Amino acid sequence: MAITVGLIGFGRMGRCYLQTLQQDQRYRVTYICDPDEGCRTLASQLCPEAKVVAHEDAIMNALDVQVVVLCALCDSRPEQIRRALEAGKHVVTEKPLAPLIEQEWQAVEAAEKAEQERGLFATVNMYLLNSWYHHEMRRIIDSGELGELAIMRVCHMTPGLAPGEGHEAEGPSFHDCGMHYVCLTRFLAQSEYKTWHAQALRMWSWKDPWWLQVHGTMESGVVFDITQGFVYGQLSKNQTHNSYVELIGTQGFCHMTHDFKTAVINLHGVNTTECIEHPHGGKNIDILFAQMAESILDGHRQPDMPRLRDSAIASEYAWKFLDDARQHEMPAIGNLDELERIRERRRNLKDGYGILPRNNKNIT
Repeated sequence: MAITVGLIGFGRMGRCYLQTLQQDQRYRVTYICDPDEGCRTLASQLCPEAKVVAHEDAIMNALDVQVVVLCALCDSRPEQIRRALEAGKHVVTEKPLAPLIEQEWQAVEAAEKAEQERGLFATVNMYLLNSWYHHEMRRIIDSGELGELAIMRVCHMTPGLAPGEGHEAEGPSFHDCGMHYVCLTRFLAQSEYKTWHAQALRMWSWKDPWWLQVHGTMESGVVFDITQGFVYGQLSKNQTHNSYVELIGTQGFCHMTHDFKTAVINLHGVNTTECIEHPHGGKNIDILFAQMAESILDGHRQPDMPRLRDSAIASEYAWKFLDDARQHEMPAIGNLDELERIRERRRNLKDGYGILPRNNKNIT
């Protein structure tokens, strides 16, 4: 029998989740919940076999829902995670887990207790942990081709989400998006953060920083720098982005970049010079649900399936880096008139970076 799913939140990510679930024969979406009438109308069109409801109680109380998928904004997630676990349901959630770090750790504690005592699984869409190219880079580190890992450089800048577009509960861009790269750096280094110094910029004179760079050391002695911002040519005629991960060892290095369609790793190792190229994989939601299905069907957590703890640690350090940046001069460059021009352009974009959903079938 198929694993039954109740999906809460039918914005951009909810629609992506539905599309993925409909392509996996191990799942059947039985409920979709969204308070917005337009979203519910679209959900009925895209998934006519599901019960479409305005309130999450229907999903939490449904005996035939095995997995709850949380796609609404993060201020709703702490209570939804608690309720789903108490109702005996597995959980797949977006990140961050909550607006406050204390709430995130409460969610982690509840999830880990539910898994240990009742065999319930909870996972989170920390999609970089499921990216083939990061696992390949981890394999390269372990192979010795780089010598001893010494330096990690991570950069992700796109036009992306503009300030004030509705994600305030999830924090400035370095938290909302940058926490993925905080998590990735821990994964590649297989080590925790030790020291850091952050510099941020208030682009367009917005109240929160929209670009941040942090550098420091890991407990292992490896040094790192992370750069993230939705600031890359917001009003440029032709939009592009700059995304890469570079690992420098004592003897060799490897460099990954992607265009959201293809990811390429260039390895210059002590024994091997190689270019590894495969499709990018997007947000790897198919991998996440495959891990969850295998965990449920086998009764044992798949070892690579991200844990809520991974998200909470990344979120906590992202907040720490933002707090550190606020201790230093944080210049304000640009003005709010420019920001309004950006928002106006994004309201009319049909294709681009981080486009907010409209109540139609566009989920790109």
